[in-house]
Amino acid sequence: MIPIIQAFETIIIANGEFPNHKIPQHHLRNAKTIICCDGAANTLFEHKIIPNYVIGDLDSIKPALKEQYKEKLLHVYDQETNDLTKAVNFCVENKWNKISILGGCGKREDHSLANISLLGEYSEKCEIQMLTEYGVFVPIKRSSKFESFKGQQVSIFSLNPNIEITTKLLKYPIQNRKLNSWWEGTLNEALKEVFEIEINEGKLLVFRKYP
Repeated sequence: MIPIIQAFETIIIANGEFPNHKIPQHHLRNAKTIICCDGAANTLFEHKIIPNYVIGDLDSIKPALKEQYKEKLLHVYDQETNDLTKAVNFCVENKWNKISILGGCGKREDHSLANISLLGEYSEKCEIQMLTEYGVFVPIKRSSKFESFKGQQVSIFSLNPNIEITTKLLKYPIQNRKLNSWWEGTLNEALKEVFEIEINEGKLLVFRKYP
């Protein structure tokens, strides 16, 4: 069963909106390893949190901070991947295979959509979740049970329009149905403390709102 929030020790801070909700804040404060995506180091410093590593093109971090963190900097120049992907790859290379992403949403909408959509790709390499201001995104690539609570808001996004989806214990059941557009599986609701999603192939993103 997939818990509502998984207590992963490795945190990646992307350069979106800094998390203000108490749940991602708690995970950040209790992280064992914090990897920061380039310019997010500026915001992290303002909150008096020191990352273990700062990764990316390093063109957004302030010069003074760049000097202060010179032993923590990982300059990865690769125009084919964004800084978040560079950070995930760095974690996987170091066998930190259970990762929470914070700051993946907010600010520019195109960045938010790109970061969310990449979760499916990352799920091939590691266990990963994205904590936002409102809830948690989890990618799945097989039928799964989810910890929940009665009335929890749930949205399902298909990364492949050919995936046949069946749900159990959701208010608006889906039965052997393909979701051709991202909106079609949104705004559902859990009926009990657990719900199930069955798929025949492919990958889904599941969003659950915080309690």
